[in-house]
Amino acid sequence: MEEFEFSSYPPIEPNIFDLILIGTGLPQSIIAAASSSAGKTVLHLDPNPYYGSHFTSLSISDLTSFLKPQLSTTTTDDDDDDLNYTVLNLNLSSLYSDVEISSFDAETIAKHSRSFNIDLGGPRVLFCADKAIDLILKSGVNQYVEFKSIDSSFVCDDYGKLSSVPDSRAAIFKDKSLSLTEKNQLMRFFKLVQQHLENSEEESSESSRISMEDLESPFVEFLKKLRLPPKIKSIILYAISMADYDQSNLELCKGILKTRHGIERLTLYHKSVGRFMNASGALIYPIYGHGELSQAFCRCAAVKGCIHVLRMPVTSLLMDKESGQYKGVRLASGQDLFSNQLVLDPTFTVPCSPESLRGTLEGLNLRDVKGKVARGICVTTSSLKADVVNFLVMYPPRTLYPEQSMSIRALQIGGNLAVCPSGMFILYFSALCDDAKQGKDMLRAAMNALLKIPASEISEKSSEVQNQDAEVKPTLLWSAMYIQELTTGNFDHISSTPMPDGNLDYNDLLDETVKLFEKMYPSEEFFPEVESSPDNIDDED
Repeated sequence: MEEFEFSSYPPIEPNIFDLILIGTGLPQSIIAAASSSAGKTVLHLDPNPYYGSHFTSLSISDLTSFLKPQLSTTTTDDDDDDLNYTVLNLNLSSLYSDVEISSFDAETIAKHSRSFNIDLGGPRVLFCADKAIDLILKSGVNQYVEFKSIDSSFVCDDYGKLSSVPDSRAAIFKDKSLSLTEKNQLMRFFKLVQQHLENSEEESSESSRISMEDLESPFVEFLKKLRLPPKIKSIILYAISMADYDQSNLELCKGILKTRHGIERLTLYHKSVGRFMNASGALIYPIYGHGELSQAFCRCAAVKGCIHVLRMPVTSLLMDKESGQYKGVRLASGQDLFSNQLVLDPTFTVPCSPESLRGTLEGLNLRDVKGKVARGICVTTSSLKADVVNFLVMYPPRTLYPEQSMSIRALQIGGNLAVCPSGMFILYFSALCDDAKQGKDMLRAAMNALLKIPASEISEKSSEVQNQDAEVKPTLLWSAMYIQELTTGNFDHISSTPMPDGNLDYNDLLDETVKLFEKMYPSEEFFPEVESSPDNIDDED
């Protein structure tokens, strides 16, 4: 949008707020709603014409535009002698790199482009019993968003075969891929975990409780101690406890999963099964895509008085000349706005600072980069499984090729969730990685295993592995691969929110968001209780 268009915007009134937030990503939108519910005056701005920022769901054409490097020009800092503040210009830096977009049926894709709602931060699901669902119900946001159940979960074994993830006693008995011995072993393990949880809650006898020593040990060692076979260990570690890194070599493992955390994740999984009457499994997904969550919290904020303005970039920070403290922001329209607190999108950086502010602004890059995640998106014309539409696939480390050191996750979503035209399917892939080559090698391996790839596109690097459960692999219509930086937020009068992480759920992101709110407003409750009902968890086609 050209600069002259911004100047025609009417000024925002009032021009002083308790809190200004830039970017309508999920963390900012939750904070906007929580702050508005606490009685704060809140202004929520976004340069984009849609809600969601890095957590949005977009059409194919909008997604392509979003992933292209967004250049921002730096202008000279403006020190007007008549002002009591310094104007410090902001820069945008892309957190996406190595973007590859391929279209194999341009006519079909162009015809249906606007019918897609593709998640920028996928694959992503919610557990029925996780913190995000608790917050959605507590805040009343569930009246603005609806969910459907993810039908099934599958895990790949060492032979490339996809097996169902047994997530309940009934599922274990029905599972034809498990032997009677394996079923009994899995049942005994789940019973041990259940007894541990029950005794921990009662704080009674130490019997039937997992010892403190075992809880602090690597989960893989605890499973070995129980003499569980490799197949069962793999299901527990990677398909239910969602370990990212290869746990088989603890000396080289970058993220050892402790037994305590493994038990917590198992508990979340099992509590999620059957929580809602209309959700058949542990996992649910929002109709119209995950961008709906940001919009829902923005609606909640608006009801409480928050002002939202889209298509309005922020160009500069306003810093007090004497104290060097934050005072406000300057918009692309030229208007100056003031607030006590500011929450910035993680793409913002401060290129330089005047000598007088250097001490105050030291470290105001606002981004703490914690690694990378490789993300892939594929559009196909048939389901990977003839009888299942929406499902999750986990590839534990080394199940696709020997050098695969991290888990790879894939999520198929169909048209009954209003994210793509009827008869088409979206496949999301993700894997943590150290660099772009490693990340893309893992994504290509998973794509090769599941899809019929046009020969000119994806190399045969990895995998002789075939999807043995499908007679004919789905044909790829369109694909995108990109590397996203993982960042965490910083807390101060100027704060930054995290990027989408490498997890399937929002629990870690939500923890960071709550910490940020409590840092800003330590005496305020994070969403007072409201009466709510889980009726919008729906499992009907």
